[in-house]
Formats: sequence, C-alpha cells, structure tokens
Amino acid sequence: MIFFAWAVAVIATLGSLYFSEIKQYEPCELCWYQRILMYPQAILLGIALVKKDYKAAIYTSVLSGMGVLLSFYHYLIQKVDFFSAYSPACGRVPCTGEYINWAGFVTIPFLAFIAFTLIFSVSLILLKQSKGDAQ
Repeated sequence: MIFFAWAVAVIATLGSLYFSEIKQYEPCELCWYQRILMYPQAILLGIALVKKDYKAAIYTSVLSGMGVLLSFYHYLIQKVDFFSAYSPACGRVPCTGEYINWAGFVTIPFLAFIAFTLIFSVSLILLKQSKGDAQ
C-alpha cells in the first residue's frame, strides 16, 4: 500500500517537473502551492517505505488532504464559469489557463487532484490499519 502511495507521489512530482522543465509550461501560483504539498510526500513516503514506518500516513494524509482541496478548487477555476469569473488574478500566469486539456476535461490540476486523492485514500487506510494494530 505504501509503495503505491509513494509511486503516485513520485510520478506526480516527475510529471510536474516534465511539464515545467521539458515542456516549458510556467506554473501558475496555485500550481506552485500544489507542488509544495506534493514534493515532500515523495520524500516522506520513500522514507516510510524503507523504514516500514506507516505512521508517516499522519503527515501524508494532512498534506494530501490539503492538496485535494486546493487542486479541486484550481480545477473549478479552470472549468466552471462562476469560479473563473470571480477568481483572483494569480500572477504572471493565470490560474484559469490550461496547458493541457485531454479529452476535454483532463488538465494539470485534474491530474494533481487524482494523485492527491489516491495518496489521501491510501493514507487513511494505513491510519485505520495502524489503529487496528494498536488495539
């Protein structure tokens, strides 16, 4: 289970680096915040995997939970007119911009949302299992 969460975090981290460093897509402000929440998880989950320390799920559940909310909000800004009309200016790159739009709905914040949701789900399962083991 923890390997799966670690793999998701690593793939998400490498994917964001691919988009910014290879494809030269400049991240918007909300994308930077999502990176701030995702990158440490690759390290935390990697250490937890090696040490078999499932208590790291406490930290990853908090980080990924915040990431779920942030990436969902970012996706709403991109796809729902009500949110995009009232969204604040994000800086040099608008948060409403879509570098990718696969199948009409898959954007970078959508990919982040999926990754955060998977890590959050695994973290909750690990927390539940660790509480069951403690009893």
